[in-house]
Amino acid sequence: MAYRSTFPSEIHGLTDQELSILCTQLREPFRHVLANLQIDSVTDTLLQSIYLPLAAALAKAAKAKTGTLVVGLNGAQGSGKTTLCSILSVLLESGFGLHVASLSIDDLYKTHAERSMLGRSLHPLFTTRGVPGTHDVETGLHLLTELSAADAGRQVIIPVFDKARDDRSPRSAWRVVETPIDIVLFEGWCVGARPQAPEALQEPVNTLEKDEDPQGIWRRHVNAQLAGDYSRLFAELDLLIMLAIPDMECVFSWRGLQEKKLAAQSQRTRSSKLMDEAALHRFIMHYERLTRHILAEMPERANLVLRLDTTHQIDAVRVNKWPAGCRKQS
Repeated sequence: MAYRSTFPSEIHGLTDQELSILCTQLREPFRHVLANLQIDSVTDTLLQSIYLPLAAALAKAAKAKTGTLVVGLNGAQGSGKTTLCSILSVLLESGFGLHVASLSIDDLYKTHAERSMLGRSLHPLFTTRGVPGTHDVETGLHLLTELSAADAGRQVIIPVFDKARDDRSPRSAWRVVETPIDIVLFEGWCVGARPQAPEALQEPVNTLEKDEDPQGIWRRHVNAQLAGDYSRLFAELDLLIMLAIPDMECVFSWRGLQEKKLAAQSQRTRSSKLMDEAALHRFIMHYERLTRHILAEMPERANLVLRLDTTHQIDAVRVNKWPAGCRKQS
């Protein structure tokens, strides 16, 4: 299906009048979310044309499905996944009366000590968080099962990863949500990703791979993880939404802005692991191969693609498949 500038009405099922009324009711909560995230580039126009219709479509899908709807949100680093989750959460809860829980694949990162052990036993590049193989997939599967529990009043504890320390936060900082939950928003840069063909792994994509993984040990293991444990995790998705960036260059610039914001919010200590420009550039090279692969193949199969322009705004929508009764991703 081709890209279009507005969200198709047959997906969200609202009339223009209903959209307008909801937009008026939810404008202030929407602006409040943006203010909390220190975002001033998103306009009210997108509330009515993109975010509210998307929330309505998710609400409709959740009501059509027995049990919890698990929605995967994929997007390259800095694409705005956290912003999208925050906006959808407040719209779904305030506008449609649904209970929403968010889960980030970042919060499934293995501890610094665990990744250091992987670096010694498998390959030094696994010390750096990010690629498949550096997440606790079993915890992710357990959390999705717990978050989908039908019984009321069950407390689900979600771990939190502290990027400023490059390690998991202490348990006192973990989040607690209570069931039953109508929609789980599971976001992450590689959520829903599929492995590459073996022959695609032969040539390095950047100097990191060329100099530090000349035999392809690291990238082959990452690919094997996608084909194995991660495929089980992503099979739990009912719907997959992709934030499609223009190109890889946007990752470097947008992720850099994200790091600056993180630095401004963080108390800089001797133990801080926040990155300067050189460190950030090297860090992103860990993600480059899979990011390019996702950009090439996912837009054809994700249920919904939200295309971003170079100013970081959603400028078009593409719906590939949006079943009335959601099924698991195959």
